[in-house]
Amino acid sequence: MLQTRLIKHCRQCGTAVAYRMPDDDNRERAVCPSCTTVHYENPLNVVGTLPVWGEQVLLCRRAIEPRHGLWTLPAGFMELGETVADGALRETVEEAGAKVELQGLFTLLNVVRVGQVHFFYRARMLDNTLDPGPETLEARLFHEHDIPWDEIAFRTVRATLQHFFDCRRQGNDYPLHVGDIG
Repeated sequence: MLQTRLIKHCRQCGTAVAYRMPDDDNRERAVCPSCTTVHYENPLNVVGTLPVWGEQVLLCRRAIEPRHGLWTLPAGFMELGETVADGALRETVEEAGAKVELQGLFTLLNVVRVGQVHFFYRARMLDNTLDPGPETLEARLFHEHDIPWDEIAFRTVRATLQHFFDCRRQGNDYPLHVGDIG
């Protein structure tokens, strides 16, 4: 289980917090000894798409750490005030400059060790125009046999791509895949 100690000071009054189990809780939390505010540390949502153009999928080569220079699907952290779908569309535009239509949630992958949940939507590209943003070195379309599998940045991306190509070969309806990435 991920044990984080990210909160050092109370967001309400600035006092150094202490980690302890509040009454009626089941785990340690950052608690302010001065104003008694309990601060919660929750998983981050990573949202993105698996954009498809004909027989090809869109990948982005990362211009940022972690995994600078490796390939990923367009994705990033969900922002406050947006839905999972809105965030996935925003990230696709920001990272690849691609215009897509969402076709349904495809993978939901828990990455407990880093406190994240990754959501990927299948997406139909509306055209093949790409305009990568500053977090992307290059955006490219790949046939399955051309994907640089040894240069995929994240295990969630690899799993999503593998599920997609398996579903396509089997000719099924692309069901939702839920799993845990160790």
